[in-house]
Amino acid sequence: MRRETDVARGEGRAQGLARVAVVVRAGAAPLWWAGVFAAGVGVLVPGITGRRIGVMAGAALFIVAAAVVSCARRRRYAALARAAARAGRHDVLQDRAVSVRNWRRGHRWWLLLAFAAAVGSAFAVPAAGGMLLAGCGTGLRLKAAWLGRRERADDVLLWVRVDWLTANGGRPAGKAVKAYRSTGIAAGDAAPGGARRRTAALV
Repeated sequence: MRRETDVARGEGRAQGLARVAVVVRAGAAPLWWAGVFAAGVGVLVPGITGRRIGVMAGAALFIVAAAVVSCARRRRYAALARAAARAGRHDVLQDRAVSVRNWRRGHRWWLLLAFAAAVGSAFAVPAAGGMLLAGCGTGLRLKAAWLGRRERADDVLLWVRVDWLTANGGRPAGKAVKAYRSTGIAAGDAAPGGARRRTAALV
């Protein structure tokens, strides 16, 4: 469905555009819940190191993973955001649900393998693998929140051409991405940061 609210007139061929923050945020929930479940299964297994050491190692891995994933490539995102061109009025803004579904379908086997590896690692270090996955999911959510704060500060939403994303619907700051597009803050069906846009309650 085309949402044209506050989309400026542009020149050239129309493009399908996906929200940058939505693509970043798409993997946060699957990684978080896969990690939580894997960690829960992991604490049931004594493992080689024992539960106490496993949980302590997992906590450290959670913090490191969240920090690394959250901060990775921020300069690239910032540079693309500064150079963003205004979207054309005929550009097609992809719905949030479509972007999320494309990412999750494209990464489903990677998610399954990561979950299996996290559960398997519990026999050596209980809960650590699951907490590492959960940390990666938290890092993606923190990065999306950072993008949302930037969008609010600049009063724009950032979009990336769909055909510049990878085949699995990811990497919104990859080498193939040459520039972002921008729209007004009211465009599309996702709020700054990629969360669902809340509609005003009827009174």
